[in-house]
Amino acid sequence: MKAASFDLAYPVDLAEATALLARADSRALAGGQSLGPMLNFRLVRPSLLVPIAGLAALRGVEETAQSVTIGACVTHAAIADGLVPDIGLNVLARVAEGIAYRAVRNRGTIGGSLCHADPAADWPTTLTALGADALTSRGRRIPMQNFIRGAFQTALQPGELLVAVAVPKLGAGARWGYVKACRKPGEFAHAMAAVLIDGAVRRAVIGATGGAPQMVGDAMPGGLPGVVLARALAEAG
Repeated sequence: MKAASFDLAYPVDLAEATALLARADSRALAGGQSLGPMLNFRLVRPSLLVPIAGLAALRGVEETAQSVTIGACVTHAAIADGLVPDIGLNVLARVAEGIAYRAVRNRGTIGGSLCHADPAADWPTTLTALGADALTSRGRRIPMQNFIRGAFQTALQPGELLVAVAVPKLGAGARWGYVKACRKPGEFAHAMAAVLIDGAVRRAVIGATGGAPQMVGDAMPGGLPGVVLARALAEAG
């Protein structure tokens, strides 16, 4: 099946992109690794696509002593290849290199993954565990645990774009564990868990549960999520 007909409008800057995306029948196009198949299956039928991957405002990376801020259109491959500064323990590169296959990583973007909000995607779970914030075109700074609202649902408002993700750096003694269960490498996960132990910070998050990533308290979940979480806890030490 092929996509229904649509128009393309290439914005020259972020302001024009947000203006175009204020239309109710428009969709932003970043790497296209999720939206492309959805268009072909006609699960979505926008009349206007707004390609944003080439916008310089969405491709930058900024490092401070406290955090690394990654533009929404930075690709998984760039992160996996070490082109983004390390927050500690090589966490971001390790997560990125486990996403799908190289061809997907070459075009897929961190922001596109978050905005698509697939429960089985790597970034929603791991960035929630890392305490990252989503930065939007309207100047909002949204904690990741509040940004992902549910399966394929985010806190973005109509016409609002995810501009960047701010990820705190890890402390010198931080420990990290991330495990996902897949039928074979490159496929969507059936369950995943991320654990961060960094000073007073203790976060354990499970993903691929059919909705938003879930913070785990003292009660250990059962079934496959519990098994994966136990492995992540063991990896974090």
